[in-house]
Amino acid sequence: MLSDAQWGELEPLIEACRPKAKTPPKELRRTISAILWRHQNGAKWRAIPEELGPWWQAAQIFIRWARAGVWERVLERVQERGVALGMAFLDGSNVRAHQKAAGAAKRGDLRPSEMIVKRLAALVAAMAPRPA
Repeated sequence: MLSDAQWGELEPLIEACRPKAKTPPKELRRTISAILWRHQNGAKWRAIPEELGPWWQAAQIFIRWARAGVWERVLERVQERGVALGMAFLDGSNVRAHQKAAGAAKRGDLRPSEMIVKRLAALVAAMAPRPA
């Protein structure tokens, strides 16, 4: 779950970027926490802990906002605020596939948004105050 300090930084950026036509979920903070949790942990949508709300709601908001370009705009605004990553480690695991698996139909263009949200999650984690 996002801390009060993290949410205080992130909420105005999200409000400035999200689509106004759609009514946000009542628990927007919880839903954003679920989306960031999923991308920080590399988990499947259904693995989101129950305390972060319904998994399908987080997945629905992620997909809708990815198609609308919201995540790119939020990431740009977070970076404009000067939040910097000292060091980040990307998932470098390899997945073996059969040689005939190459060139298969792609699942759409959500992959770039997933990388953007992973980076956003790392930046939000960097916003957290460091223990003394």
